[in-house]
Amino acid sequence: MSSRQPSPSPRRRSLLRGSLAVPAALAVPAALAVPAALAVPALGVPTPAGAAPALARSGRPRAEWGVQAGDVSAHSGLVWVRSDRPARMIVETSATESFRNARRWRGPLLGPGTDFTGTTRLHGLPAGEQIHYRVRLADPDDPRRTGEPVGGTFRTAPKGRKDGVRFLWSGDIAGQGWGINPDRGGWRIFEEMRRRDPDFFLCSGDNIYADGPIPPSVTLPDGSVWRNVTTEEKSKVAESLTEFRGAFRYNLLDENLRRFNAQVPSLVQWDDHEVRNNWYPGQILDDARYTEKNVDVLAGRSLRAFSEYYPISTLPPGDEDGRVYRVQRHGPLLDVFVLDMRTHRNANSPNRQPEDATGILGARQLAWLKRELSRSRAVWKVIASDMPLGLVVGDGRTNFEAVAQGDPGAPLGRELQIAELLRHIKHRRITGTLWLTADVHYTSAQHYDPSRAAFKDFAPFWEFVSGPLAAGGFQATKLDGTFGPEQAFIKAPDRANTSPAETPQYFGEVDIDADSGELTVRLRQEGGGVLFTKVLEPGRVGQ
Repeated sequence: MSSRQPSPSPRRRSLLRGSLAVPAALAVPAALAVPAALAVPALGVPTPAGAAPALARSGRPRAEWGVQAGDVSAHSGLVWVRSDRPARMIVETSATESFRNARRWRGPLLGPGTDFTGTTRLHGLPAGEQIHYRVRLADPDDPRRTGEPVGGTFRTAPKGRKDGVRFLWSGDIAGQGWGINPDRGGWRIFEEMRRRDPDFFLCSGDNIYADGPIPPSVTLPDGSVWRNVTTEEKSKVAESLTEFRGAFRYNLLDENLRRFNAQVPSLVQWDDHEVRNNWYPGQILDDARYTEKNVDVLAGRSLRAFSEYYPISTLPPGDEDGRVYRVQRHGPLLDVFVLDMRTHRNANSPNRQPEDATGILGARQLAWLKRELSRSRAVWKVIASDMPLGLVVGDGRTNFEAVAQGDPGAPLGRELQIAELLRHIKHRRITGTLWLTADVHYTSAQHYDPSRAAFKDFAPFWEFVSGPLAAGGFQATKLDGTFGPEQAFIKAPDRANTSPAETPQYFGEVDIDADSGELTVRLRQEGGGVLFTKVLEPGRVGQ
C-alpha cells in the first residue's frame, strides 16, 4: 500500500486551509455581468448573455476565470490564465507562499486571437518541490497598471524515488444536458477530488459536450426539476469558433472546478464530444442541427479552442505540430502515455476488415507509442486511452465506435492495430503497463489474459474505467473476447442517461508506493466511497 497518507501533505495544508483558495471575487466573474433577473444566486454565478471580453475597459485587467497548470514534469510546467481585456501575462513563482525571492516570468500578450487566454511555460524548476505561483495581468500600454494576482500551486515530479505518486483520472463533463446545477452546489465532485490531494489529474476526454446543449431545466423521473446554469453558447450545438470557445468556458463557471484547477495540475486528452458524437476524420454530417456539415472544419475549430483553454505542451503555441498524443514523465516511478484515438482514426464501420493500417491510432501514432514504450525506464507505464479496448461501443446499427466489434474471434479491423501493440509490449518485455480510460459513463475493471483470448501473443494486463464526472450514466456494454477480458468489477445504471442526481459520478485514484513500487488502483464514487481496489506489484507480468 502507498506510504502517502490520504490527508494533505504538510506542504499543502496551508493551501487547503484557504490561503490560496480562489478569491471571493472569482465567485462572480464581472466579465459575465448580466441583468439581475438572470443571476443564479445559489452558485454566485450569473447566467451570461455573452462572455467575450470587451476590447476597451476602464480599470485594471482581471483574471476572473482562475488559473490552471498543466503538463507538469520534474523541471517544467505550463500555467494558464484568461483576461477580461487585452493584457500582458506575468507569472511569479516561489518556494513559499510569501513569494520571497520570487522568480518572474514574462508571458504572452493576451488578445482576441486566443480569446484572451494564454499560457506561460515555466522551466528550470526544482524537482519534487511544491511550486507556488501567481499570475498578474498588466495593461499592455502601461505595465505599471496590473490587476489583482490570482494564485495557484503544483508539485513538480520527483527526481528520485523518495516520494510516491498519487493521481486521479476520470472524464465526461457537462454531458447529456446535465450542466452546473446551483441547487446541488455545482460540480461538488471536483471539491471532493481536490481534497484527495493528487499530484495531477488525468482527464480522459469529453471535457465538453460541444454537441450537447445545456437547457435551463430538466424534469427528472420522480417529478423533481434539475436546474442548469446556462449560457448563450451552450444553448445550441457548437459550430463556430466562438461557440466552441464558449463550450470550454462554460465549465469554468463552476467555482469547484476553478478551485480544483488552482491546486491540481492537469494532463488532458480529448475524445469525440469535444467536436461531435462519434466523429471521425472526413465525416460529412447528416444532422439537421448543423449548418456546417464538414466534421474536419468543426474539429479544426474545436482543436483551436481546446488548445486555448487547456495548458498542453504539444499544442500551439508550445508546439506548432499540434498533436494531442504525448508522454508525460513523472519521475522514475511513472510515465503516462496520452493517446489520441480520435484525430488519426479511420471511418467508423462494421470494423471487420482483415487488414487495417490506419486503425484507431493511425500508423504514425502507433509507431510513436511503440518507440516511447520501448524507451521508458519508469516502473509503471500508464496508457491513457480515451476509449476502452474490449468494451463494445456501437455507432448506429452496424458500425462501431471503439476498438472492439463484438466478434470474439481473431483480431479484425481496429483490433489488428491493438494486437500489434500488445505483441510489441510482450516481445520487448515491457513491464508495468496498465490502461486507464473513461468514455462509457460507468466504472469497471477488466483483466485481459491470453489464456481466455482468441489472440494469444500478448502478456496479461489490466484496464480500469471511470467516469462520468458530470454527465449522464449509461448501462454496461458487452465484452469482446478477442483479447480475453474478464470483468473483475462493474457498477453501472440499468437504463440510459440517468442524471447525476440519480446515480453517483465516478473517478479513479492511483497510488504508487515509493518504497515497494506497488501500484494501487481505487475506483471511487461521489461521496467518498471506494468501490473496488486492486494492488499491482512492480515488474510482474499478468497479475
